[in-house]
Amino acid sequence: MLTFKGGVHPPELKEWSKDKPIERAPLPQKVFVFLSNHAGNPAKPVVSPGDEVKTGQVIGEPEGFISAYLHSPVTGKVIEIKKILHPILGKPIEAIVIERTSDDEWVHMETGDFERMSKEEILEIIKKAGIVGLGGAMFPTHVKLSPPPEKKVDTLIINGAECEPVLTIDHRLMLERAEDILQGILIMMKVLGVQKAVVGVESNKMDAYHNLKKVFKGYPVDVALLKTKYPQGAEKQLIYAITGRMVPRGGLPMDVGVVVQNVGTCVAVKEAVVDGKPLVERGITVSGDAVKNTKNLVVRIGTPVKDVIDYCGGIDENTERVILGGPMMGISITNLDIPVMKGTSGITAFLPEKPQPQKPCIRCSECVQVCPMNLQPYLLYLLSTKRKYDEAVENGLMDCIECGSCTYTCPSKIEHVR
Repeated sequence: MLTFKGGVHPPELKEWSKDKPIERAPLPQKVFVFLSNHAGNPAKPVVSPGDEVKTGQVIGEPEGFISAYLHSPVTGKVIEIKKILHPILGKPIEAIVIERTSDDEWVHMETGDFERMSKEEILEIIKKAGIVGLGGAMFPTHVKLSPPPEKKVDTLIINGAECEPVLTIDHRLMLERAEDILQGILIMMKVLGVQKAVVGVESNKMDAYHNLKKVFKGYPVDVALLKTKYPQGAEKQLIYAITGRMVPRGGLPMDVGVVVQNVGTCVAVKEAVVDGKPLVERGITVSGDAVKNTKNLVVRIGTPVKDVIDYCGGIDENTERVILGGPMMGISITNLDIPVMKGTSGITAFLPEKPQPQKPCIRCSECVQVCPMNLQPYLLYLLSTKRKYDEAVENGLMDCIECGSCTYTCPSKIEHVR
């Protein structure tokens, strides 16, 4: 099976939700849509308090090349635009607050037969739909699908690894929406002008692997079986496992002729280009030992985490941590009013664990052995704690993908990644 050097195999914890079919969460009564719902510049609001909006209506326009459109996730009334804490940026960011007043009244985009469309027409639909990478990075998809002419891309890789523990929404998409994933892939292949696409699936999802092989039969899309290992789904590790190409230090996948997209992004591209539906909702996993009823859900962007958790029966009163995403790379939150964003792949809640005190580094080099980026985490930690940041950068600090493999394997329980 294909893989990469380094990495770890933490408890998968996917049994809690992997057999739960995707459900559609109820429409929220109120949504909070961050203007920063993507990488790059925040969107510029084009609505004001008091405006009536419909589902799918544009409420924010991109500011600059790396930015994205925003759409109303519900039909209702804009009640305010206010700053609330952004869990990723760690500071208050403006969000458009919309109160739902009725069931959906959709504003769909104009579309047609993508096989007859030009590359530029397809890209414009993807851009107008506000699609970003749904694996978590939230990089605008139309930008990723527009490599400069000097970057010759020959391979499209689709990330179906879902190596993060607990999360299972991509697994369910590969079982339940393989046809939509295929259409999304074919659309992006046309835009990139490539003849080859490969979907990487970890060996703990054999049902998804066989389902994709069956659905993709007769199409120029391969399915690669990957060793179950974390962080197999990280871009550079996925590219190396599938193609053997190594993205240079400080480089991008397009530097080695590759573009990587997530399976959820494939579905979003299909829905935009074929169905005329902008990105107003996404799939997430709600799981963890503190969740009463674990689920895989389709949730509207901007829905408060509390609403999602309540739909899953709530969480145990002794819950210690609630995380946006999974336990390895997710972000802990302290306020359940924080909304679901375009990059929110899951909501994970855990009961307390026995505390393990941090001890001095014993130079065992375990962190070096598992680092997928071939770094020396113990050294980077030491330099950072001594505020020798320039020296840390010289030793590869900016290449760290914050996967947490070093922290996971450290016998001294040192928090290398904070």
